[in-house]
Amino acid sequence: MNRTWISIIVIFTFLVSQAQESQFPVIEQANQAYNAGVYQEAIDLYNDVLKEDYSSAALYYNLGNAYFKIKDIPSAILNYEKALKLNPNDQQIQFNLNIANSQIVDKIEAVPDMFYVRWWKDFSKTFSPDDWARITIGLYLMIILLAAVFIISRSPGLRRISFWVSLTIGIMLIISTAIAYQKYNQQISDKYAIIFSPTITVKSSPSKSSVDLFVIHEGTKVEITDKVEGWYEIRIANGSIGWIPQNILKKI
Repeated sequence: MNRTWISIIVIFTFLVSQAQESQFPVIEQANQAYNAGVYQEAIDLYNDVLKEDYSSAALYYNLGNAYFKIKDIPSAILNYEKALKLNPNDQQIQFNLNIANSQIVDKIEAVPDMFYVRWWKDFSKTFSPDDWARITIGLYLMIILLAAVFIISRSPGLRRISFWVSLTIGIMLIISTAIAYQKYNQQISDKYAIIFSPTITVKSSPSKSSVDLFVIHEGTKVEITDKVEGWYEIRIANGSIGWIPQNILKKI
């Protein structure tokens, strides 16, 4: 039975790797089309790869660049944001996203974070999500090793050292686990979106007849805070909240 399951896992892993590798020629074709200046062809090929459930920060970044070349700024921003979601420490992605954001109408001043929130965000960006996961696993293994030393050792000095070191590492483990969990939730979250309507009036309630609050334009990033039939409640960077039709945005 165990051998059967091992065989199934090996075969499944091989098929997955083959499926992923089969996309690489298409990506190469898309890159060649982009380099040749045939941007719409590159976009079509990149999107063909995405339809096969294969994605990466580099793929979204290249797709964002192709959309930017044809002046489709909302789509460029959407794909840069998706790339940054997978690789939040990439400065080139952030740079191109900033350039794309400079091309949109809305220049919304974000509400500044409290100093401790800003510190936590900056600290969590020290490593990539995958690195934080590896750090967490490494610290967990160190805790197990130190616990074994504490239990097995007959030396009071060694037991004392292992206790205090494990306590310190335990604190680090709590912090790294919290960051790794936060990064994971950010990657799977779909609460942020990009507006894909040239102009949209944000309403006070999910109804076309409700009071007009403010106007936003295509390319603006919003946070989805609630949902009812056909409508999303959204928050923009300055903290303003209102309702917009569901079909005029695309989730990051």
